[in-house]
Amino acid sequence: MQALPPSAALVELKGALRYQGTEARHLGEVLRVRTISRLGVDVRVGIGPSITVAATASAQVEAPGGVLAVDPDQAVAWLATLPVEALHGIGPRQAETLRDYGVHNVGLLAAIPPATVQRLLGGRAGRLAADRARGIDPRPVVPRCCPPPPPPPYGLPRHTLGGATVRAALLDTVVRLALLLRRCSQAARALTLTLRFACGSSTWAKTRRLAEPSHHDDLRTVAYQLRDAADLQRGRLTGLTLKGEDLIDADQVAQQISLDTAREARLVAEAAVDRLRDKYGPDVIGPADAFRHAS
Repeated sequence: MQALPPSAALVELKGALRYQGTEARHLGEVLRVRTISRLGVDVRVGIGPSITVAATASAQVEAPGGVLAVDPDQAVAWLATLPVEALHGIGPRQAETLRDYGVHNVGLLAAIPPATVQRLLGGRAGRLAADRARGIDPRPVVPRCCPPPPPPPYGLPRHTLGGATVRAALLDTVVRLALLLRRCSQAARALTLTLRFACGSSTWAKTRRLAEPSHHDDLRTVAYQLRDAADLQRGRLTGLTLKGEDLIDADQVAQQISLDTAREARLVAEAAVDRLRDKYGPDVIGPADAFRHAS
């Protein structure tokens, strides 16, 4: 099983099918009944030959719960009937772009040459969308520990226009996120920044991948890039949230010889600061810029 917090999980059933001597749909029903009886929670179960098909199937189950199993030999035909936004991994903006070009369902997306999809959605995103529309998804289920929770949303004291106050809040959130990751021995391969604006419930969110996985305070570089991508201008903020995505175990991060003496010095200082936080509390020390908003 691979946990997908906060409310999903992937389960590999092949071994269980042989052990139980039954079919996948029956195991899905058993899982649902036991979840209801033991936890009082109904679940939506999607079953398919790949992660994409299973995740797409689970989203098609109507609330509060149920089981939808897609046979491997029917997966491509079943996907083709769905609207393009129903395909797992297709975001609202990607779906809007595809619809602007007349691609309204997954079948049409699968019929378009992959090179064309890449031109519409971008290189990696287009390649993944084209493959998954054809039922191609070689990703395995990778058992892993639950990732640490993201730092709580940072509430700004008043409607803030940006500048030094937002930078200080973002830096403080980066430091807290990096500390959580180090304590859980995990590293992030991407960051998601969510901004909350004063105008009602308006929010802005964007994800950016890191050049290499990290759980150090140098995550701030990508965090600042995400903030700049928001192009705040006169937007008044009421809060922000920073989340580590696509986590891996820290011992899987490649260690390379570095000639950057300044970064090596920062990592040594970071380890010393962590020892101080462990002894006196997480708020006893931090970057000076993170406290600028208090002046």
